[in-house]
Amino acid sequence: MNLQELNYVLCIAKHQNLTKAARELYISQPTLSKFLQKLEREMDGKLFSRIGNRFVPTHLGRRYLEYARRMLEVHQDWERERLDLNACQEGELNVAFPLMRSSCMIPRILPRFHAQYPGIRVNLREETYAIQERLLLDDELDFAVFNEGNPHPKLEYEALETEEILLMLPPGHPRASKAVARDGFAYPWMDLRYLAEEPFLLHFPEQTTGQIARQLFQFYEINPPVPFCTRNTQACILLCQQGMGAAFVPEGYVRGMHFDAPPLCFSVGESGTFSPLTIAYRKGVYLPGYAREFIRIAKETR
Repeated sequence: MNLQELNYVLCIAKHQNLTKAARELYISQPTLSKFLQKLEREMDGKLFSRIGNRFVPTHLGRRYLEYARRMLEVHQDWERERLDLNACQEGELNVAFPLMRSSCMIPRILPRFHAQYPGIRVNLREETYAIQERLLLDDELDFAVFNEGNPHPKLEYEALETEEILLMLPPGHPRASKAVARDGFAYPWMDLRYLAEEPFLLHFPEQTTGQIARQLFQFYEINPPVPFCTRNTQACILLCQQGMGAAFVPEGYVRGMHFDAPPLCFSVGESGTFSPLTIAYRKGVYLPGYAREFIRIAKETR
């Protein structure tokens, strides 16, 4: 196996189509077809079953792909460590954030990081709620920042902070006066039963904040109307500010956004409602020194 061969087979498995794989690899389809035929002769078996135009891995192919991914990861780890050992100040860092989260965090992290590592190019990837799956599958991704309530056994997690999930109400909302001060709470505390008939702007159930919202509704035995669902936290905040409904918002977004007037934010839940904000990466992966420094800065500037 060589790196080119590994990349060719992985690309075929990714697209399940020779034409699309060849296009990504910048080679002709006949060239890729001849390569695969030659490789399967050497393997003395089929790596892919042809089902119409689809190329589906056989058992032999699946085992080959497992080793191919591991070998590429080892090669990538070596390249990163070699750069570290040579004290090279050039490199690349690929970091994923949930949609809109980067706008709250990166302006605080990147200037400090760039001052220390001006030769390191940082590629930011704004992802959807399925960021954990992307992190596991994308060999080009170094690590990701996200709220994760269900840890995956193949990932390592480092806590940035435990972030409070706040209730936000539109300016001048009449129910705001129902909030009370309670010991141990950073914000006025609101009993959600006062909002049982109020419209809510929610995240989808598969998102962490969406899950938390529905758990709170279940706990307080309320079923408020939900006229709008989105994966975009900033959209929830802006619509809430325009009087469209209440919203649940991670505190980091409130800190990171500019408001003409202070937003109406409240603590909820009998003991407050919190979600861990983490940095995650694949277990066993080598993180170069500049990647570790990016994580350190993120922890200090949260």
